Amino acid sequence: MSIRQSHGASSAQALSVLQGLQADVVTMNQPNDIDLLAEKGQLVPANWRSRLPDDSAPYTTTIVFLVRKGNPKHIKDWEDLAKPGVQVVIANPKTSGNGRYTYLAAWGYRKQHGGTDAQALDFEKAIFKNVPVLDTGGRGATTTFTQCNIGDVLITFENEVLLIDTGVSAGSFEAVYPSVSLLAAPPVSIVDKVVDKHGTRKEAQAYLDYLWSPAAQEIIAQHHLRPRDKNVLAKHAAEFKPIKTFTVEEMFGSWQKAQQTHFSDGGTFDQIIVDRK
Repeated sequence: MSIRQSHGASSAQALSVLQGLQADVVTMNQPNDIDLLAEKGQLVPANWRSRLPDDSAPYTTTIVFLVRKGNPKHIKDWEDLAKPGVQVVIANPKTSGNGRYTYLAAWGYRKQHGGTDAQALDFEKAIFKNVPVLDTGGRGATTTFTQCNIGDVLITFENEVLLIDTGVSAGSFEAVYPSVSLLAAPPVSIVDKVVDKHGTRKEAQAYLDYLWSPAAQEIIAQHHLRPRDKNVLAKHAAEFKPIKTFTVEEMFGSWQKAQQTHFSDGGTFDQIIVDRK
């Protein structure tokens, strides 16, 4: 038996599977990407979330900030991203799950601090006016910030920030944890039509079940993702700082509602982009 992998931005990978990429298993960064496979391609059942523990998400992460050493712009919280003179690097929410999480985290922050939807929209407009370039994915945004030296702050997943903060470039950057952020629970699923075609359902299911084992949860933690296993999480408590989080469901009702309101054609993000030009 051989294992072939395909890596890339989650939403782009979902489109590839929808268009015929023969994936037995998918690991995405948001439920919308697997819902797409259910709704548009009937590749997985609509109830795919209920087939594994924790709504089929074996680990979590959140959205935090990466700043340059010494934090010269004194960026501490979401409000600072909207200040004039601060360059913010964010992936494009229309094409990137990373960008969508960031956008929704900022919106939720404003709403939790007494803001109306109109005020939250104005807050997003102020932030995105500070974005010098909208990369299509999170990895591109990271490259823009760390290698092209563009921007004062990168907004991205905690695991990306910790990877940079502990890597070869660690001396050049600092992680900053905002007062509150959005919980990200990246989901996994068998692609039913593909495993049944390949006759690989047993192997694919065994792999996904393994993700919740203590051994796999340890590997997950070592890659800077927050494990579901409480004992493994406790072992790595020094790395994963406490942070207050809210979920998409709590703030927006559901991923489907958030997608329709904010990222569909004509949604709030399109209004922001029009005003940004």
